[in-house]
Amino acid sequence: MNNTPATLTVESDLQIAGDILSVQHLLQPAREHPTTVAEFAGLARSIAENRPEWEHLVQYDATTRWYHRLRTGPGYEVWLLSWVPGQGSGLHDHGASSGVLTVLEGELTETTPHPARGPLTLRAGSQRVFAPGYAHEVVNDTLDGAVSLHVYFPGLTEMPMHNCSPARPEAVSV
Repeated sequence: MNNTPATLTVESDLQIAGDILSVQHLLQPAREHPTTVAEFAGLARSIAENRPEWEHLVQYDATTRWYHRLRTGPGYEVWLLSWVPGQGSGLHDHGASSGVLTVLEGELTETTPHPARGPLTLRAGSQRVFAPGYAHEVVNDTLDGAVSLHVYFPGLTEMPMHNCSPARPEAVSV
């Protein structure tokens, strides 16, 4: 009887097929600009992780929400916004644009006119994806400043304001 331990060799499909990275014609080229919702969300996450790209640009304005267009590409734009305590957007939608909202610093509260959903607290790192016509209000309900990143595709051309508050959803006609 052989007392030598048996060696089990496990091969994955990748090992059988070879190294995918050495087969250049099978690789998809990296896209210069995003085209899918997942890619736009990924773009927002990559910008969020690169603080030196945006941190020095942030300003706080007690009289109005501060914003700065950070980047544009074919069919999209990226905005950086700051929020002092108590500042809010008012109930609005983004017209024909879809979007990705990412909280970079602080905390924001999102409310919608839909009675089934209460306020949603968005902390640093939180992301919300929305379709055209999605109505919401975003407010900084904390005692500290907040910073958010907004990606709109196609680029934002309108931001219709709604006449009622999400706190009174019965007044909204959908």
